[in-house]
Amino acid sequence: MHLDLNADLGEEITDDAALLGVVSSANVACGYHAGSVAIMREVCARAVTSGVSVGAQVSYADRENFGRLDRDVPASVLREQVADQVGTLAAIAAAEGTSVRYVKPHGALYHRVIDDEVQATAVLDGSGELPVLAMVPGALAHLASERGRTVWSEAFPDRGYTDQGRLVPRGEPGALVEGEAAIASRAVELAARPDIHSLCLHGDSPGAVAAARAVRSALRGAGWQLRGL
Repeated sequence: MHLDLNADLGEEITDDAALLGVVSSANVACGYHAGSVAIMREVCARAVTSGVSVGAQVSYADRENFGRLDRDVPASVLREQVADQVGTLAAIAAAEGTSVRYVKPHGALYHRVIDDEVQATAVLDGSGELPVLAMVPGALAHLASERGRTVWSEAFPDRGYTDQGRLVPRGEPGALVEGEAAIASRAVELAARPDIHSLCLHGDSPGAVAAARAVRSALRGAGWQLRGL
């Protein structure tokens, strides 16, 4: 049984080195909501030595709000912004001896493209033929599949879900699953779903590294082998 474990890295608020020793895929911030060329280079170099896959974590151009504020960006502009982010990370990754294996939106853009086909199309147009890591079902995943692109579905053991299967918005009660044991138990539960390819852990959460280690241990105890995307 194989499963991916991913986390958002390069965001300047996470312990990238520690998390790279736990996860199998790294969603690397491409500078629009967080990160820099130097940080991208460091994360990619560490990913190579750790055997971790690299993905482009693309977002709105919104460092002030950490990419978590919804924006009405024209499709043509968003397409070029996504292309710029993917291109920047791809060049850095290549220089460090690896490649960008997939694209994953961040924050407000992640949630927007679940429903907004126009912005989902812009993300796809700007990211070439890269596989997509996303919440399924949703517009981004559906449109990517129609184009014949690989889609990997993910779930979040450290986040609460609504009755509609969406993430509880940050700041609302139940948004975060708290405690290493609870997160690890939830991870094993989600891993058993046949439609899930990857589990995402948020590196900016309190105790993120300890929780990630607990999840990895629990998954291995349940018979899962971690393999990057």
